[in-house]
Amino acid sequence: MNQNSFFTSLYGVRIPRIIYGTAWKKDNTAALVEQAIGLGFRGIDTACQPKHYHEAGAGDGVAAYRKLGIDRSELYLQSKFTPLDGQDPAQVPYDARASLSEQVAQSFETSLKNLQTAYLDCLVLHSPLPDQQQFQEVWQAMEHIFHTGGARQLGISNCYDLQQFELFYLNAKVKPAVIQNRFYAETLYDRGIRDFCRQQGIIYQSFWTLTANPKVLAHPTLQMLATKYQRSSAQIFFRYLNHIDIIPLTGTTSKNHMREDLSIIDFALTCDECEAVTKLL
Repeated sequence: MNQNSFFTSLYGVRIPRIIYGTAWKKDNTAALVEQAIGLGFRGIDTACQPKHYHEAGAGDGVAAYRKLGIDRSELYLQSKFTPLDGQDPAQVPYDARASLSEQVAQSFETSLKNLQTAYLDCLVLHSPLPDQQQFQEVWQAMEHIFHTGGARQLGISNCYDLQQFELFYLNAKVKPAVIQNRFYAETLYDRGIRDFCRQQGIIYQSFWTLTANPKVLAHPTLQMLATKYQRSSAQIFFRYLNHIDIIPLTGTTSKNHMREDLSIIDFALTCDECEAVTKLL
């Protein structure tokens, strides 16, 4: 990947313009992550949440970078602390009876072990906690990990309430570098949150980007652009998102689609074309 393949966060961390997501891959996780890295992906997203992620499998796949002669510094590894209500009670990766701070620390250590790395490029809170005091305790525990060098930056996911996000941002001593949300019509595509992110320099990551937007992908505007650029409508949409400073996650299991996703930096849409796509959202 060249320099144009990355965004740079407020913390000076380079984040690839498209990230490979590992949710729901189960026993295929290692092979798919290894394939993704081999094809050129340099960003991997996972979570310490056995319910939906096989984080150790992601780590086995990530280990392929050593065989490929890739330096660890070239990879962007992002994992999450998932609060207890998001875990399968039969597979909680930390002591459910421990304090919230200890749960964060235990989850983080498990992530390092699973991913076979000494640090994370980003530690993400998988979802806000409903109790504000608990929310603060978890974030402060994550801030401790940041200050001790375990994570180069922090982020939050599944946060769709602008007022809650603004209050959280105001109270956080270590400001979130990224927010990762579903990108779909039900939340009005997070327009208010994305405006706030733009003002504060927070990078917005989108997931469920293709699955939740079949009407957008099938719209004549995207179909026309796909024909013009000889690309798929998914490539057009991903490229558009990059143009408006969004990093999409892709969870494809197709080798061909992986190649297509990586090639979105090889062409550019015009301002008028981006405006035409914006009108669909």
